[in-house]
Amino acid sequence: MSHNNAPETASQKVQKQLQLFFKRFPSLPYIAKWLLISSIISICIGSASAGFLISLNWVTNYRENHLWIIALLPICGLFIGYLYHYLGKDVEAGNNLLIDTIHDPKKIKIPFKMAPLVYIGTIATHLFGGSAGREGTALQMASAIADQFTKPFKLNSEERKIVLIAAIAAGFGSVFGTPLAGAIFGLEVFLIGKLRYNAIFPAFTSAIIADLVTDFWQAEHTLYHIDSIPTLSTSTLLYSILAGIAFGLCAASFSKIMHATTRFFKAKISYAPLRPFIGGCIVALAVLLMGTSRYIGLGVPVIVEAFDHTLPVYDFALKMAFTLLTLSAGFKGGEVTPLFFIGATLGSALSLFIPLPTALLAGMGFVAVFAGATNTPLACIFMALELFGSECGIYVAIACVVAYLLSGHTSIYTAQIIGNAKHSDFNEEEGKTIKEVKK
Repeated sequence: MSHNNAPETASQKVQKQLQLFFKRFPSLPYIAKWLLISSIISICIGSASAGFLISLNWVTNYRENHLWIIALLPICGLFIGYLYHYLGKDVEAGNNLLIDTIHDPKKIKIPFKMAPLVYIGTIATHLFGGSAGREGTALQMASAIADQFTKPFKLNSEERKIVLIAAIAAGFGSVFGTPLAGAIFGLEVFLIGKLRYNAIFPAFTSAIIADLVTDFWQAEHTLYHIDSIPTLSTSTLLYSILAGIAFGLCAASFSKIMHATTRFFKAKISYAPLRPFIGGCIVALAVLLMGTSRYIGLGVPVIVEAFDHTLPVYDFALKMAFTLLTLSAGFKGGEVTPLFFIGATLGSALSLFIPLPTALLAGMGFVAVFAGATNTPLACIFMALELFGSECGIYVAIACVVAYLLSGHTSIYTAQIIGNAKHSDFNEEEGKTIKEVKK
């Protein structure tokens, strides 16, 4: 007897209705899945960023109230050198390891120890007076945390790539309080000239949730203000292009000199732990001779100062020298906040020669030098809109795009792959990493 005409059971009807529903709305399972994954990793990353920011604020205040501690920077460097030499050789590549993993998620693993190692190294660097940033630490902590969820969630290599992009977005967005810029940065940083749109939902979701979590823990972000925006005209347009040229040349110089000084330290000092020791001796001695701590640490007070009035032309150069020496020697942290300092003080100084408001030039330099040094112009434009307001949008966009073009195929991240060349003269470099192009 045939059962083909047997009435459907209630469960079969529900299953059929669900199949029809998901066929009509095929994105819903994808959205539900990545909303869950993004929420979990973002809560962890946002909490880690908050703890890092609070710790960083504490050690900065302690150092500024006990400046004698800078004399111990060489000992700190030796400690960091030993820590990474014996425990962290496989994570020493830092942000370049993250980018390499996104490009080849099947072969490369990110061990969890990257998070505590870079946290300890960065906090020690800032406590004892190195000139470094915080984005590198935030990205490495975020990626090391997020990558631990790939096995429990049974993610394949393509999905693991998306998780890492979302982690970078969450780390960047939460540590700077700029979730939109964080999302774009995660999509933009690893492949020059291309965006990964299949990761757009996890990237934005993760960045926004992580930023909310960081705010929940009451971790503070610095506020900046541009009080005067001129009406766009032919002259202000030309002045913006001129400023963008200066920012692009500065960004390219920073990237090239940093790689050169890193090679110099490795060539001249074969034993790795001695590099930060010697670098620490030079930085500590320079601070002692100059009698100021203006150019060490994050330098946030000086960045704020750059928006208030015109600064001397040497501020950006001295910060660049201190940062290049600190990071090339092997201290930990990041390059981005020092790049903010360099760009803002350069922009502030340019107001001596370029008739645009000082605060506007400082804001343009803040993001444009970063755009040129990391090849992430869209993220930097969004960052400016979040930090300074939409009124400055045209000016910062001009500065970021010009700086991006003029910086050439240089970057602080040598693992970046050229997806689309910046212009036709560089088409033969597509598909190569920045490191390969340099060779």
